Amino acid sequence: MAATRRRQRMTLIAFGGALLVASAVLVGVAFEDTIALYKDPSVIIAEQPRPDQRLQVGGLVMNGSVERGQGRAVTFAVTDGEGSVTVDFVGILPDLFREGQGVVVEGFWRAGRFEATEVLAKHDENYIPKEVADSLKERGLWQDEFGAPKAGVADGPQAPDEAPDQTRDQSRDGGS
Repeated sequence: MAATRRRQRMTLIAFGGALLVASAVLVGVAFEDTIALYKDPSVIIAEQPRPDQRLQVGGLVMNGSVERGQGRAVTFAVTDGEGSVTVDFVGILPDLFREGQGVVVEGFWRAGRFEATEVLAKHDENYIPKEVADSLKERGLWQDEFGAPKAGVADGPQAPDEAPDQTRDQSRDGGS
């Protein structure tokens, strides 16, 4: 009799465990289409993600890269200082979108270009998305406590023998 109760408990525990695993798999499948992994432009170039994988790419909009097409189509490049990706977007850009500023784009990497479904720009003078700031700090391309990137970062990747400008942006701190 005791063996029967033990077997019933073990069966119930096994069934509960299987139910938890099945629930976790279903949640994962449901969120698969909505989760976007953050990547730097240089990582996107190196890894060449699957065309059906939703991604977020962050960096600075390269100076001179914004080209407006017909209607609401726009093409621009996003750089992390080491690599850059060309972004195609059809839609209305945020009011604060401009060259040399931080941006995060969400979409898909297809045929060597990033097809953005959403463009997010900074919201005030000192903001740059955390993922972008962390990435730029890791590469030594972060200038000051105000979040201003070093000169030249938004101009695109630099040759290995070229050092970024080490001077502080005098206009941001009152010239001191």
